[in-house]
Amino acid sequence: MNNMIERLESIARRYEELNEILMDPNIASDIQKMTEASKEQAMLETAYHLYEEYKRILSGIEEARELLKENDPEIKEMAELELSELEEKKPQIEEKLHLELIPKDPNDNKNVIVEIRGAAGGDEGNIFAGDLYRMYVKYAESQGWKIEILEAQDSEAGGYALISFMIKGEGVYSKLKFESGSHRVQRVPKTETQGRVHTSTATVLVMPEAEEVDFELNPSDLRIDTYRASGAGGQHINKTDSAVRITHIPTGTVTTSQDGRSQHDNKDKAMRAMRTKLYEMKLREQEEALDSERRSKIGSGDRSEKIRTYNYPQNRVTDHRIGLTIQQLDRIMEGKLVEIIEALINEDQRLKLAGEE
Repeated sequence: MNNMIERLESIARRYEELNEILMDPNIASDIQKMTEASKEQAMLETAYHLYEEYKRILSGIEEARELLKENDPEIKEMAELELSELEEKKPQIEEKLHLELIPKDPNDNKNVIVEIRGAAGGDEGNIFAGDLYRMYVKYAESQGWKIEILEAQDSEAGGYALISFMIKGEGVYSKLKFESGSHRVQRVPKTETQGRVHTSTATVLVMPEAEEVDFELNPSDLRIDTYRASGAGGQHINKTDSAVRITHIPTGTVTTSQDGRSQHDNKDKAMRAMRTKLYEMKLREQEEALDSERRSKIGSGDRSEKIRTYNYPQNRVTDHRIGLTIQQLDRIMEGKLVEIIEALINEDQRLKLAGEE
């Protein structure tokens, strides 16, 4: 408990320091410093206000105990009621404070870029990649988020060999960060004449969108090419070199965009995707250096890691990391992902709390 109070005191001091920094008129001209201070304060805000409430409860308990020593029976009765209420609230606030003290992921409030690829299983893997894309679109709509396609490589049989898209909204990464990995489907493909169940996979990669303050790109490291967009884009899009491909020379990372309204729009989208991919690589390097933190997480987020199986004949979804099985595959494919996502977040919090203790 003493350790918790020390940490909360330190948060309160930092929150008040940041208040002073943000009220300093000189900071208005330094956008980067102002952004960083605002973000840091927003991350501490809930803990700060909970701690203020906790201090009020502790001082209320102390006052009520003093009043119990009074001779007046009416005052004693009021004090008993007050003490009973406050002692009921105290452990509830303590539990919330414990959760607030779990180290925050600084990327939780960010937008994300998601890449889905058909993997094992040929056409069926690509068709399943399309099903997963639709599932995430439906879930995003239910959360009031916006979707923007960055790149799509259609598959002749349906679905996508690759689809890359941005999801914008509040707390997107906090809810989707555990979706990275290999998703396995078991079902009878449309092309299967014998009615046999096949197993195919699609991989998902969820990356927090990198802002310029997170990752600075050196223009001399980039090669930017334009080319004619292909696919169903209408006649105009195919007559102009509006599609953009960016190559990061030091790492060989490539991003493309052809679905924007103009070459400028496509360049902007491909640049955001490039910054995000390189930021993801940097984050992964940092995580690998922190073995203990990596162990406290649910899975590594590697594309190769099998995280979930979607079994159509039995209408069943199993998340292998937390041993969760739900017999409602049809609802989940319609974007009803709340139960799975909440279970993953709760387990992550549990593991982090255990690590803290």
